[in-house]
Amino acid sequence: MAKNNWFQFKQFRINQQQSAMKVGTDGVLLGAWAGVSQVSTILDIGTGTGVIALMLAQRSNARITAIEIEKNAAGEAAENAANSPWSERVSVLNTSLQDFVKTNPGTFDLIVSNPPFFTNSQKSKCNYLAMAKHNYLLPYGDLVGCSARLLASGGRLAVILPALSANEFAKTAETAGLFLIRQTQVRPDSFKRPHRFLMEFAKNTGKRTVDSMNIHTDDGSDFTEDYKNLTRAFYLNF
Repeated sequence: MAKNNWFQFKQFRINQQQSAMKVGTDGVLLGAWAGVSQVSTILDIGTGTGVIALMLAQRSNARITAIEIEKNAAGEAAENAANSPWSERVSVLNTSLQDFVKTNPGTFDLIVSNPPFFTNSQKSKCNYLAMAKHNYLLPYGDLVGCSARLLASGGRLAVILPALSANEFAKTAETAGLFLIRQTQVRPDSFKRPHRFLMEFAKNTGKRTVDSMNIHTDDGSDFTEDYKNLTRAFYLNF
């Protein structure tokens, strides 16, 4: 995706001048994939531009809280929410997850996060970009531990992660009492291995659903019908 100062979806616009992480495929995948059936309260952790929160607002009638530790991104996400058709249902807070959890236990039916996933790697020279990409401020243990406390009894946590991080995350989640119940393996095309895992966790174990999806056709000329069907409500050209 081009890193423009804005991105236009069918029902809302994302301005992204201030946020280090621009609108990208990962966030769109999670926003379109996360289950919203019978969900009335949603928390978006590390909202960035607010794109996932607004996608979930479009897909549901839930009240959505989006938190973001970086103040410039939080301010821009708040503006994007205020300018959306769902401004009365979406609120943005400039806070860390570790502080937020202290006053909001057991509140949410769904928690979503497109978390920073680089660990022990060279950080970006841009501090804002480092905060967005590297998990030194939001390690997996904190993300799953806080999520377990914030979820209602029947609540779910949905994330998107690189394939190399998925197994580590699932093991960490299980130690916090969150069990993998749904997973979609995402491939660039059928010739390549999965590079992203969409994963949904719940407090109770149950039958696990596993499937896969390719983003592009094998000749690279178009997006697959699976990807188009998943994201058609959002992209202008689908």
